[in-house]
Amino acid sequence: MKVIHAARFAIDENIYQVEDNVFVFDKPYQCTSFDLVAKVKWAMKHKFGKKVKVGHAGTLDPLATGVMIVCTGRCTKQIEQFQSGEKEYTGTFRLGETTPSYDMEKPVDATYPTDHITEAMVREAARQFMGEQEQVPPQFSAVRIAGRRAFSYARQGADVEISPRKITISEFEITRCELPDVDFRIICSKGTYIRSIARDFGLALDSGAHLTALRRTRVGDFRVEDAIVPVPITIEEE
Repeated sequence: MKVIHAARFAIDENIYQVEDNVFVFDKPYQCTSFDLVAKVKWAMKHKFGKKVKVGHAGTLDPLATGVMIVCTGRCTKQIEQFQSGEKEYTGTFRLGETTPSYDMEKPVDATYPTDHITEAMVREAARQFMGEQEQVPPQFSAVRIAGRRAFSYARQGADVEISPRKITISEFEITRCELPDVDFRIICSKGTYIRSIARDFGLALDSGAHLTALRRTRVGDFRVEDAIVPVPITIEEE
């Protein structure tokens, strides 16, 4: 049987020509941010015969795809600048169902009515999210609490309090509404969790919601159309 492994993918080695560089990747589905950085670290060491500093300008959830910036060498000094850039996402909310992670990483834990929801209500709810606001990050996130990532507490079943953070949503467009699924395009500030928007969007409609698809299409001036596309490796398995 042929199986595509998320953490196993190929990147054209010709891209590694200088130590100091900024790579814009189209992160594959189910690949972690760590997987991508590790691949670049290995390639840079293999190319230059020594360890080269490598870092990324913002994580992207394993179930999300799209723009991920990886900096090498002296270009790692620009990471903070890239992280502060405006982000654009497209994706899908599913109304009437929630999960502990607010996406499909965890199974559905509760269902809610959706018969009362209309397309007009969906579009009005989107308008209510525009502007500066406070957002509580997900329990399953990389936010640090007492020196540990929030997801480490969540995976142990511990419920910890996460302080809200200020974010700004400058655009929230509903691109398709075929209930219970709602497609969207969002432009937002650094630190915005689209999974939290899914949670809050469901609550705004007196229901529940979780994220079933997410793609980061832009970070600052870097667009997914111009990104390097890693090729998943398919291997034979019994």
